[in-house]
Amino acid sequence: MSRTTIALFVGLVLGVTAAFGGFGPFLIVAVFGAVGLIVGLVLDGRIDLPRLLGRATERR
Repeated sequence: MSRTTIALFVGLVLGVTAAFGGFGPFLIVAVFGAVGLIVGLVLDGRIDLPRLLGRATERR
């Protein structure tokens, strides 16, 4: 199992925990799942976070 998959599951578990007894549990789980997926993609190197945020490594 890749780090992306593990991070997605962690995000989903956190979302279910946060949604317990709250309003809009589906939305909360979807948001936490997306955050977990993004973290996993960054850890796997599939997303270049500095480039995505606009911070180039080169000086202009």
